[in-house]
Amino acid sequence: MKMTAAAKKSGKTKTRSGTLAAADEAARARILEQVERELFLHGYSALTMDALAHELGMSKKTLYRYFPGKDAMVDAVIEQFVASLRSEVDARLREERPFVQTVADLLATAAPRIARLSEHVLRDLQRFAPELHRKFEDLRGSHFPAVWSALLRRGVAEGAVRADIDTDFAAHVMLNALRSFTHPDVLATWGLSPGQSIARLLNLVMNGLLTTNGRKFYEKHFGQ
Repeated sequence: MKMTAAAKKSGKTKTRSGTLAAADEAARARILEQVERELFLHGYSALTMDALAHELGMSKKTLYRYFPGKDAMVDAVIEQFVASLRSEVDARLREERPFVQTVADLLATAAPRIARLSEHVLRDLQRFAPELHRKFEDLRGSHFPAVWSALLRRGVAEGAVRADIDTDFAAHVMLNALRSFTHPDVLATWGLSPGQSIARLLNLVMNGLLTTNGRKFYEKHFGQ
């Protein structure tokens, strides 16, 4: 059965549209990859449309074709960064390893990404793009409690975490501690990277403050 001229034209149009869509998606991904690289290396304030166009070998007009401006690019990078990290974390959780091993695996997975969020990058974003900094915090706040609460429940089921712990409450305590420990001012005061600060926080949570004797004394006099 022969195709009509209209059908052939329609098929060619669909193929051309699909090719253009794929090219647009590739160009957009390439732009975001460069924005992420520049953002994490030099900070928000150093990121300019002129520099991006030069590094990518594109005109600024082409950049504006895909994004209305610098903030839209950074916004997309933040969403992509958090979504990618969450995807990796979920993959680790699906492996169903013992609680302590899973915590170690998650830290190993997250550390390289978190290490890119230097004190300078966070402070620069907070100072020059507070809305974007707030979005990053909001996204972190929407993902972290669910992950940590699920992990703690697994620990309780295994007998690795105390059964009297309110896992949701503990997850939100951890979130607020995380926000405090990775605040630019705190990082600057202690001279730590976000990854180093998080590792110290986890060590404090996992190992606690008290020795065996200290815990016995606490339980005897203050335990409920």
